[in-house]
Amino acid sequence: MADPPPSVRSRALQEAPIGVVITDPDREDNPIVDVNRAFLELTGYDREEVLGRNCRFLQGPATAEAPVREMRRAIDADRPVQVDLRNYRADGELFWSRVSIAPVRDESGTVTNYVGTQREVTGEKQRARDLERQNERLDGFASVVSHDLKNPLNVAMGRLELAREGRDDDHLAAVDRALGRMESLIDDVLTLARQGDRATDTRPVDLAAAVEDCWETVETAGATLEVDADRTVLADRSRLQQLLENLIRNAVEHGSTSSRAGPDDAVEHGGADVTVRVGELDDGGFYVSDDGPGIPPDEREHVFEAGYSTRTEGTGFGLNIVRETVEAHGWSVRLTEGDAGGARFEFRGVESTT
Repeated sequence: MADPPPSVRSRALQEAPIGVVITDPDREDNPIVDVNRAFLELTGYDREEVLGRNCRFLQGPATAEAPVREMRRAIDADRPVQVDLRNYRADGELFWSRVSIAPVRDESGTVTNYVGTQREVTGEKQRARDLERQNERLDGFASVVSHDLKNPLNVAMGRLELAREGRDDDHLAAVDRALGRMESLIDDVLTLARQGDRATDTRPVDLAAAVEDCWETVETAGATLEVDADRTVLADRSRLQQLLENLIRNAVEHGSTSSRAGPDDAVEHGGADVTVRVGELDDGGFYVSDDGPGIPPDEREHVFEAGYSTRTEGTGFGLNIVRETVEAHGWSVRLTEGDAGGARFEFRGVESTT
């Protein structure tokens, strides 16, 4: 196939949607010998103002030295490089630019020119900074919750145990339930605050073993667990366990993963005879179901919302944590009715092996 004529290449250079610069390393200080329209629009300079100058004229006091050194080392070694630089426009305005540089070689392999592209990423950098500040605020909030609320809560629970020794008092029982709800709320808020947007520590996890481990950590009373899952899933084990624990706990304590209230919705009265089932889906996913009262269709679209609960004692964060875990893994969750009439949560898009 014949190469395109020089006129086509020239037009392609000028019409490229990102800034393009060509330099000549055989001339002193590797000056710019050609630029396209997008580069001029990005920097605010006229063509005559940039030709013959080294690209460093875009740099200034706010330009970090580390990426500049990285570019110099790459050019000295005749290898490609990409860095993010904080540069200056002609009017002095700062902007972030993603700079990619590559050597251009002739038929003999000799470097004759360098071609560089510049794409503005100022908005991307601003969003990253905003997210970083938000995460810092969440970390600070989590620390306050953990220290300033958990510590006095632990003291109160300890004093309550001392006060209940040898006494059977309805008022103390009410205090116990209130403190238990506070502890659950704090734990759920801390979980949400500390979780990231993406699950980064993913590894093969034996689903059945993870379910069994979670079952041991939940007060299951007289509930029954049935696991029919000979499958290994790729997941962040800690976050997968949080997902499973929330579904199991709600099923056992309240007769359904729906967190719906029964007439006597104390933890010690809920779900004594409920059966929780975990099984495989044909597409590689899995499901968690129970034979409790289930979730009415008109409530199913709301149960994953933060703070949503049909119980006055509920934190409303359990199923929100489930959704956050699903989204962090790139999975999907579907809430439907189980074979036994209870709630059934189906998780799809899960990478797995059998």
